[in-house]
Parts: sequence; C-alpha cells; structure tokens
Amino acid sequence: MKLFEVTTKSISVDEVIARLADPAIGALTTFIGVVRNNSEGREVLYLDYEAYPEMAEEALRQIGDEIRARWKTIREVTIVHRVGRLEIGETAVVIALSAAHRQETFDALRYAIDRLKEIVPIWKKEVWKGGEEWKSEQ
Repeated sequence: MKLFEVTTKSISVDEVIARLADPAIGALTTFIGVVRNNSEGREVLYLDYEAYPEMAEEALRQIGDEIRARWKTIREVTIVHRVGRLEIGETAVVIALSAAHRQETFDALRYAIDRLKEIVPIWKKEVWKGGEEWKSEQ
C-alpha cells in the first residue's frame, strides 16, 4: 500500500484514511482539496492536472519525512493527488496524518498542503468559459 501516490483514478477518502489504520492512534486529521467552479472571477468548467508521477511521489514522500522530523508525535502521513481531467466537485488531493493525540496534526496538515504547493511538480490547466490557462500547483 503506497502512502504517497499520484493517480489517474478517483480518490476514495475512506481508502486513503484506511492506509493509516493503527490501533495506537487517537487522531486522524485530513485535508480534502476539491475542484471549485470559480477562480479569479472566472467560471471554471473543469481542471486538467499533469505531473511527472515518479518525481511528484518523491516530493510527496519528502513532505512526509519533513513532517515526521518536525512533529515527533505524528505517526504517519499519506498524500494522494489525482491527475487528469477533474470535474467541479471532484477530489483532487487528500492528505491524512495520524498521531496518538490531535494537538500537532492541525499544524502539520497546514504545512503539508503549503509544502505540496511549493515543491511538488504538479501543474493544472484551468478551463473556463472563453479560455484556459496552465498554472503550477507550486
């Protein structure tokens, strides 16, 4: 079971959370990023994500390592990002963290999504009425 994954398939939040199953944890904190219908005042029709999966998965793994090094109470991290065409309302990314207690999971989760946007080589094309534009997740 992969903890860090780039996939073309729909993401099941339950399946991602199940990757962290452990009777020693008391907290499981998640971030779920979904495709919204607007950006910068434009009506978005859909997004198209692209990535070099091997490089992106290595960067996701690096984020997990950074989190565990910085927050010693975090037991495990999993990050799954979808690529391809995503419709409005579909899940683009799920980040889940586990720990014995919840205290540090919230800060670590914010760090994970911010860091993903900084270092993971994933690009998205926003398609809206009358145009489109490629943007880096970074």
